[in-house]
Amino acid sequence: MGDMTDQAQQLGREAHNSDWMDVAIRAGLVAYGIVHLLVGWLALQLAFGDRGEKASNKGAMQELAQQPFGDVLVWAIVVGMFLLVLWRLLEAFFGHQDKDEGSDRMKARVVSGMKAAIYAAVGITALQVAIGSGKSGGGSRWTKTVMDWPAGQWIIAAIGLAVIIYGADHVRKGFAEKYAKHLDAEGKSGQSGKAYLLFGKVGYVGKGIAIAIVGGLIMYGGITHDASKSGGLDQALHKVLTYPFGVVLLVVMAAGIVCYGLFCFARARHLSAR
Repeated sequence: MGDMTDQAQQLGREAHNSDWMDVAIRAGLVAYGIVHLLVGWLALQLAFGDRGEKASNKGAMQELAQQPFGDVLVWAIVVGMFLLVLWRLLEAFFGHQDKDEGSDRMKARVVSGMKAAIYAAVGITALQVAIGSGKSGGGSRWTKTVMDWPAGQWIIAAIGLAVIIYGADHVRKGFAEKYAKHLDAEGKSGQSGKAYLLFGKVGYVGKGIAIAIVGGLIMYGGITHDASKSGGLDQALHKVLTYPFGVVLLVVMAAGIVCYGLFCFARARHLSAR
């Protein structure tokens, strides 16, 4: 039994470090970048008065599906996102060998698992749109379900707090330029390198703010025991418009989401050692 486990771990590490996985990661990052460009574009349209489309992952995928060859592109995003899920799962189980055995490696693997879940959520959304089942269902449907669980109100509030922390961590990484480690040396040098790093800074900060607002809505919905107060990215961006200078803030956030997408492209081209 022990030999079989060791062989499985060895195969997992070899798959994680293989050339085909490198290609798969780059393809997945391109797909992830496209999603962010579409969401950012829809957010800009929202800022300038177009309420016709939802500025969310689902809205972006539905918009893409309506374009020529859109169905093919949506399916490409499905494949790309699940390639990223595979990468992060292999990383969660077999990766982070550079870290000391113990809490540091375990923490890194848990983070990889969480990222796999995020990529899976985007991939499932794309799959729903691709097969034609992604046109219904409100953003607060899952909160209504959880609200009926024992202590569901506080579970939702805790999830909202976790999302806020995740968004704040994106902002921190943006200002601290922690994202630079995802680019190889060539990707950080010259004029193009300066542009890539700028995309990363603006992208991480802008996306982090958007995520934190989503978390705030989820947390508020839990605290008030009102699932309709919770919502996804589209509802959060609509909420921004009610703030003073909301249009300006929404444009900044949309630009950040677009820049995050551009940084995904840069990362796909200049992927650092894994």
